[in-house]
Amino acid sequence: MFTVTVVFLLVGNVLSTQYSCPSGAYTVSGECCKQCQPGEGMVKPCGVTQTVCEPCLDSETFSENFSHTEKCQPCTPCSKLMRMLTPCTDANDAVCVCDYGYFFSTVAGRCEACTVCPLGQGVLMRCNYDRDTVCEECLDETFSDQETSFDPCLPCTQCELPEMELKSCTSVSDAICQDLDPPNSSTFSPPPIPYVTPAPSLPTFSSPAPSVVSYTDKSPPDSPTESVTTADPGRTRLPGLSDNLIPIYTSILAAVLLGLVAFIIFKRWNSCKQNKQGANNRACSANPSQTPSPEGEKLHSDSGISVDSQSLQEGQGPPHTGHRGTGEGGTIAFGLGSRQPCLV
Repeated sequence: MFTVTVVFLLVGNVLSTQYSCPSGAYTVSGECCKQCQPGEGMVKPCGVTQTVCEPCLDSETFSENFSHTEKCQPCTPCSKLMRMLTPCTDANDAVCVCDYGYFFSTVAGRCEACTVCPLGQGVLMRCNYDRDTVCEECLDETFSDQETSFDPCLPCTQCELPEMELKSCTSVSDAICQDLDPPNSSTFSPPPIPYVTPAPSLPTFSSPAPSVVSYTDKSPPDSPTESVTTADPGRTRLPGLSDNLIPIYTSILAAVLLGLVAFIIFKRWNSCKQNKQGANNRACSANPSQTPSPEGEKLHSDSGISVDSQSLQEGQGPPHTGHRGTGEGGTIAFGLGSRQPCLV
């Protein structure tokens, strides 16, 4: 009985000691050693002095446990066929898994490429970093016409009336249907042609022949009243366009008429001038054999224009006094008995 009591006392002392000192270690002086919490690492161990801890560097080192002996550990790098699932922190290491398109094979102990389902099989479960692709046979009116690691079996096309099935659906190809009642050509309507707004046409100037123009004498001379009759009644006229063109047509026609009248007057004046000059030349050259008088010679030498005094006396009887005028080209002698000067 005494022995059992001693044993229970010893066990109780041990349990109480561990509860009061979690690290289970003491300094030389008997003080319980301090534990470093997660995110901190031991820098100086417990012994002569107390434990010294230091924070770990985020994304570089970490410490996951409470310990008075564990230092900060370097983060695990994800390389080759691995990718980082969770980043490294001061209290947790990085979690690396197989990259996309690969899975971790527990048999080989490394990342391997995901399985590709062949023709006639679809994907039941997609490949993940911790498992391979799971494929299934395409049955019950389903098919898969390509190798894939993502697509499941697709349902076959069902031909409906009035379609006819040309080729049945298989596990590797879809059904092919053909319409037995194509659209009737008589009832088929082509797609509507988009309406394009026509560009405005330039005004057409026609000759005066198709139109009849009449002027009223009662209107003022500077603004004659005119009425235009269109010779082509079948031509489509745009509303408002002909009203704007009437002043243009009137101005053009008036300019043509004025030019025609001016041309006729000029031709008449030129013709009269030529006839008058020809008559003067014939009168002067009627008696070329007669000897001009000294006065005529003087006039001829001075201005280049001579008057036959003898011819003047024959036509008028007694001589009359002559008058000499000065012009731009020289001196012109006029006989009082003659009607026109003689130009040489």
